[in-house]
Amino acid sequence: MPAGASPDSHPIPPAGVSQRKAGPAVTLLATWFGCGLSPKAPGTIGSLGAVPFAALIAFAAGPDLAGPVLAAAAILLFVVGIPVSAAYAQATGRDDPGAVVIDEVVGVWLTLAVAPLDPVAYTAGFLAFRLFDIAKPFPVSLADRRVGGGLGIMLDDVVAAGYSALALWAFVRYGLPIIHS
Repeated sequence: MPAGASPDSHPIPPAGVSQRKAGPAVTLLATWFGCGLSPKAPGTIGSLGAVPFAALIAFAAGPDLAGPVLAAAAILLFVVGIPVSAAYAQATGRDDPGAVVIDEVVGVWLTLAVAPLDPVAYTAGFLAFRLFDIAKPFPVSLADRRVGGGLGIMLDDVVAAGYSALALWAFVRYGLPIIHS
């Protein structure tokens, strides 16, 4: 991605082209059920589309297991996301298509794994992840520039999630307005 460009600035190919070349299953996962096909801010829309799934996973796991189960789900989606994002990128002829947002889903889930199932915490986590994903501080920027293929598409969001999870953990831990159940 060019310096100064946001992850949402990649042009998005017509949906039909990607689906025919990549196949419906790859397109469905890579674009996170079509969130990445948004004509405006697909990375933000994809990140937002990750939040309800994270809440469902956390709710199903229960308060004691929500974090570990959400982190495990993110790791599984990361492993699946590498070939899925690579296949979509190949089908579109772009190194890192903006429509691929499975990486944002992984980043959001890793971020929210440190938080209670709480609307304030989830909003803070979403915002923190978007901040670090767009700003790309070192080593996020290094992963974005130097690692290619499906792993490269996925990896910078995992590194950004490290920053955002740490920020969210501090937000939750040090007495900001979280509703504890």
